[in-house]
Amino acid sequence: MSNKDTADKPKKGKGLMLKLALGLVLVGAGSGGAYALFASGIVGEAQAKQDDKPRLVRKGDEDPYAPPAEKGEEEGAEMIHGEGGSEYRIAYYSFPEEFTSNLRDSDGMVQMSLAASTRYDGRVLMWLDEHQLAIRSRLLVEIADTGEQDVLSPAGKARLQKRLTAAINDVLETNEGFGGVDNIHFRSFIVQ
Repeated sequence: MSNKDTADKPKKGKGLMLKLALGLVLVGAGSGGAYALFASGIVGEAQAKQDDKPRLVRKGDEDPYAPPAEKGEEEGAEMIHGEGGSEYRIAYYSFPEEFTSNLRDSDGMVQMSLAASTRYDGRVLMWLDEHQLAIRSRLLVEIADTGEQDVLSPAGKARLQKRLTAAINDVLETNEGFGGVDNIHFRSFIVQ
């Protein structure tokens, strides 16, 4: 080989070192940019919003969102701490007024008192109270779409419970971004 052949070829070591140096500079700049996003709160705010969902409350744990206990008040939120069963405590919200509706394709009517249960913190109870009007409207639509045979059989009532639970969670998810109601309970149930 002549000196001319070696002079025309670039040395491999210098190109590789240049690429590594450039790569390190880009990684450093990317890390700095990510830090700037976190420091400014743009990324952190989205993460905080995700972490701000109601949490399950274990029995015996304090719930910072629990509504204050009021003596002599039958309606509204109620905390139940039981032994055994689930490791999570259950809180109940009783709707203050009864639900009365005609039944689908029937002359029959139904009247019921309802309560909702949740294992999540007190924010779900607050939302049930805050969005009571929208929830009540949605539940009345679901009840009116129920046939008379469904309210007369235990299996039909169980299906109605699931539909009512889903309807409440849908309203809460639309308004608050989180449902959290585990079940609906019949406090009274009259078919005429």
